[in-house]
Amino acid sequence: MKQETNVVSASLKGVRNSPRKMRLIANLIRNKEIYLALDLLTHSKKKRISLIFKKLLFSLLSNWKTKHNQSNFENQEYLLYIKKIIVNQGKTLKRLRPVPQGRGHRIRKKSSNITVFLYNKRKKT
Repeated sequence: MKQETNVVSASLKGVRNSPRKMRLIANLIRNKEIYLALDLLTHSKKKRISLIFKKLLFSLLSNWKTKHNQSNFENQEYLLYIKKIIVNQGKTLKRLRPVPQGRGHRIRKKSSNITVFLYNKRKKT
């Protein structure tokens, strides 16, 4: 099995937001060019989730730079695209909220695990 050399990944585990909310933003930037995705996240209304994804994309760019020994991205010879985004459910914190008559209702605080893959679609010539 040959491993692809032009794919880089970054992941984040235990983000304290529900996966359903995270997938809304993930679907917005899926299959987009990375700089366009960063611009979309800057102008998104879901600021907290957008900030998490922006940090993850900057980490992804840093991983690309490390893997390909690039010191400068300004030459734009690469067309970097977000190939795949996976948002899965992480651990759930279970809490009890007191309600009348000595009862307790369960509150589930969900978390997310995110994995993003960056892909070099083609080189400009």
